[in-house]
Amino acid sequence: MTQSIAPLAAPGPAVRLSRPRRTLRTVAVLSCLPYLGLKAAWIAGSHVGVPEGSALLDDRVGMAVINGLSVLLDSAVIVLALVLTRPWGLKVSAWLPALPVWVATGLLAPIMTGFPAQLVVRFVGGGAAPDQGHDSFLHPWVFTVVYTGFILQGIALGALFVLYARDRWGHLWRGRVWELPVGVVGPAHRALAVAAAILALLPLTVHLLWACGVTAGLSEGRAADRTADFYVLEAVYVLFLVAAVAGGFLLAFRRGRALPVAVPLGLAWVGSGAVACWGGWLSLASLGGVEDIADRPTPLMSLAYAGQMLVGFLVAAIGVYYFAERSARAARRAA
Repeated sequence: MTQSIAPLAAPGPAVRLSRPRRTLRTVAVLSCLPYLGLKAAWIAGSHVGVPEGSALLDDRVGMAVINGLSVLLDSAVIVLALVLTRPWGLKVSAWLPALPVWVATGLLAPIMTGFPAQLVVRFVGGGAAPDQGHDSFLHPWVFTVVYTGFILQGIALGALFVLYARDRWGHLWRGRVWELPVGVVGPAHRALAVAAAILALLPLTVHLLWACGVTAGLSEGRAADRTADFYVLEAVYVLFLVAAVAGGFLLAFRRGRALPVAVPLGLAWVGSGAVACWGGWLSLASLGGVEDIADRPTPLMSLAYAGQMLVGFLVAAIGVYYFAERSARAARRAA
């Protein structure tokens, strides 16, 4: 993968550290502090935000390890904010900012979409808080604080990356779909787009059915614990699967010819990141030991998670090949 996108590392204009960029960088850094503070407190043995009897207190060593990894991941946002706003950031290999920002986009986009939607549904009376009537892992205020921080991180980091990418690679997405040079997208891209669409049928169908209230394929525990938040989250998965497949299809088959190239690229970027990262996360979570057999993921759940992860990687590959080919053509013209 590194070799495929290496041509994108050609230096561009210097980063202009304007006031908006400084503000966005400050927001990105400050929005990490509540999450990092909570994680550091839990590692130190504090129970702030954790109710008595929470399952999180059962395995203190394991939770310390998980919290430590979480601290490292969220600290990467601070590092990325510096990479995207310093002049030396334009000189690093292309994959160094692109890959972690793609992962961050994938992890944060469903939260940025789903959490506000869940709040709206609760506000209009569509359901109670998810832990009402059940043993709670965390106090509700923890979710509000953490997810608000995640949303701010996503907005600030996303805006910084758009500005960075415009400075470094803006010439690669100018124009409209119909203006793409012949050969920039070809049979390989179309094969990947068709494969992604076929693989998306299973996860798209089951997430849509679950969003509509169907329990087929759900574990007993998951079916029993459904709330309005569950239905919103399933609808969000459907939304990003459609975005990923649509972005890959529009780009590979040059459909929507009047659209700016940035539109299918944006759909492919956000959609592929969301379905790949959350599909991977849910797949890993399903491999963990669950004591209650009613809570263990069913084979259909595991297939859906693995399927959406593969869809994300296939659509991401279309974008990687697009940038590699167009970057190589630009380099040949400049030589």
